[in-house]
Parts: sequence; C-alpha cells; structure tokens
Amino acid sequence: MLSDPRLTGMSRSDLAQLAAALAPAQAARAHQRYSEQRGGRRRRATGNLRRRPLLDDPARVLITIVYHRQVCSITVLSELLEVAATSLDQAINETLPLLEDHGHIIAPTTLRFTSASALQQFLHTGAEPARTSIAQLLSDPALTGMTRSQLQQIIQRLAPHQAAHREKARYQRRGHPRLPGTRGGVFRQKITDDERVLATVLYQRKLCTLDVLADLFDVSRACIGNAVRKIQPLLNHDGYTTTPATTRFRTAPDLLAFLTPTDHDTHQATKRPC
Repeated sequence: MLSDPRLTGMSRSDLAQLAAALAPAQAARAHQRYSEQRGGRRRRATGNLRRRPLLDDPARVLITIVYHRQVCSITVLSELLEVAATSLDQAINETLPLLEDHGHIIAPTTLRFTSASALQQFLHTGAEPARTSIAQLLSDPALTGMTRSQLQQIIQRLAPHQAAHREKARYQRRGHPRLPGTRGGVFRQKITDDERVLATVLYQRKLCTLDVLADLFDVSRACIGNAVRKIQPLLNHDGYTTTPATTRFRTAPDLLAFLTPTDHDTHQATKRPC
C-alpha cells in the first residue's frame, strides 16, 4: 500500500531498482551494526538461526522515502505497519544517509495525512486531505498570475534556500550541530515550503489579506506573516516581479467562490466586486 506512486513520487519499478541499488550498502551497514553489538569480529561461522529482521531492506527504503516526503508521521506509520515507532526511527536514521550518498533526492509532497484511516481512504477512494485540495485551488493561474509549471519552477529554485535558512535557525536554537541519528524534525513546520511560496505570491499580488490566507491554510495570522516575511526576500532575489491582481478578496469564502470547481486551469471565472 505504501509503495503507491502517489506516496513515493516514483513508479514501483523505479522504487524496486532503487532498493536493489542500495542493497549492498545496507548489507554492509548491517554487518557493521552486528559487529558493534558483538564488540568485535565474529568468532564462529554464521548459522541459519539468526533472527529475521523486523523490516527487510526494501521496506526500510520505502519507509524512509514515505516519511521524508512528509506523507505522514512516525505515529501513523507505526499504526499502519504495527511496528514500534523506535524500530521505524532506527530504520529511517540508518537508511537516509545511504539514500543521500546514492544521490537520491526526496522531494516533499503536498499530501499530508494525520491518521492511518485518512491515508487508507485516500488510497482506496482518491479522496485527498482538505489541506491538499486548498493548495491546489490556490495555485490556480487566475490567482497566482502564472501557470502552475512556472509556479513550480519558482518553488524548486527557492527550495535549497528555504532548507538552508531553516537549518540555520535550528542550529541557532540548538547551539550545536544536529546530533548523529536524528531525523531532522521534518514535520515541525505548520505549512510546507511550497505553501509558503504560494501564500507569499498571493499576498504580494494583493489578492487578499494575511487574515484571509490564514483562514485558507488553517493556521494563525502570525504563521502566514512569518512565512511572507521570510519568502519575500528570496522571491526578490530570484527575480520575481509582482503583477498586481485586478480583484481583491475580503474573505476566504469569497476567494474560493471565485474558482469554478471543475477545470481550474482553463476555467473562465467572472470577477466579483470587492
């Protein structure tokens, strides 16, 4: 179920090839772990009575990708797999460096599931979380003043800068580098990096107020304000030129009502007065 391409961002065959490519490195890491547990070299030949690992190597790769794509939390994964969260932590901490060494980039998804039942419902019916639907609606070209492809290109260019600023802020809070074996707190943000850029573009176009954006993303006004304040300099440095919107919306329902609930990319919306 978790290997669904909508969750992993890659086809099942590509996922299998990635797992096969990482298998030798995973085997070497396992032997190193066994040696550390023994406190030295093996004193007798390997038998057939070794305990079967709770998670095999392909499962470790899959879990790491799903977690770092921010599909769901460790708690949800633990409930789905009926495996202790500590075991999943260990699998992720050991597998992520191997993925990084292999050059595999894990891009976060806009899908966010806070419960196992919601994730299962999505896979069975395709019903996306309300937060995901809102982000897709707000990325409508009629609101952003650009195509979805152009918006995604801006998001991708700003992603490394956002990651660097976030790590710098965390370093300042910790007062020291991140300790080895930590997962990096990928779920600390109330809104994703993509949503930060989207919200800032909408605000700079004067499409609506911070309060309206806070209602749409279901976060506080301060959260949206902080996102806009941090993203604006990055957009300016990237060369983004604001094109003011011709319509300003005073409430979240008014903005959503502006969009036709069918084809958002090709609809012809009627402008509503402020």
